[in-house]
Amino acid sequence: MLSERQIEERKIRKERILSSALDVFKANGLDGATMDSIAEKAGFGKATLYYYFSSKEEVFLGIMEDGWKTLIESLEIIIQEEQSPRKTFIKILVQIAHNAKLRPNLYEFLFQAPKVINLTDFNDQNWKKYQGQLYSILRGLLEDGIKLKEFPKLNTDLMFKAIGGLFTGLIFFGDDKKGSVSEDEVEALLNNLISKQ
Repeated sequence: MLSERQIEERKIRKERILSSALDVFKANGLDGATMDSIAEKAGFGKATLYYYFSSKEEVFLGIMEDGWKTLIESLEIIIQEEQSPRKTFIKILVQIAHNAKLRPNLYEFLFQAPKVINLTDFNDQNWKKYQGQLYSILRGLLEDGIKLKEFPKLNTDLMFKAIGGLFTGLIFFGDDKKGSVSEDEVEALLNNLISKQ
C-alpha cells in the first residue's frame, strides 16, 4: 500500500509530465512530438514516462482530460449558487476567463487542439464527457434564460456558438495587461451580441 507521501509524489510527477508535454505539443504538434522529447522536457527517463502513459497519444488525452475536469470542478460553486440563468451564465464565463488567464497555454490548447488534430482514432476520450458537461450546462442556462426572457428567443445552438467564438476571442486576444475579464465585460459582450427582450 502506498503512503500519502508516495501518492502525492506520483501526482506531482504526473502533473510535471502533463505540463511538459503541453509545451512539447504546442511547439511540435502531435505528429512532431515524441515520448523522448516529452521525457526530456519533464526531466524524467523514458521508463518513468512509460510508467504513467503508454504513448504520446495517451499523454495528449491525459492533458485534455485533466484540463477539462479541472475546469468543470472550478464551476461547481457557481452552479450551486442557483442565481438567475443569465447571472450564472455570466459568472461561469468569467470563471473560465479567470482560469484561462492563469494558465493560457493550457486553455488555448483545450479549446484549439480538437480543431486541428484528428482525435477520432483515439479510444477512451474521457475529456469529451467534461467538455460535453460544460456545453450542456451553458446550453441549459441559455434555454432557461430564454424561458425567463433573460435572453431573446433565438436558436440556442447558434447563440451558443456565437457567444463561444466571441468569448474565446475576448480571452485569448483581449488586453493581456489587464489580467482578467469582468462580469461587466461579459455582460457587454452579451448585450452587443444579443439584447434582452
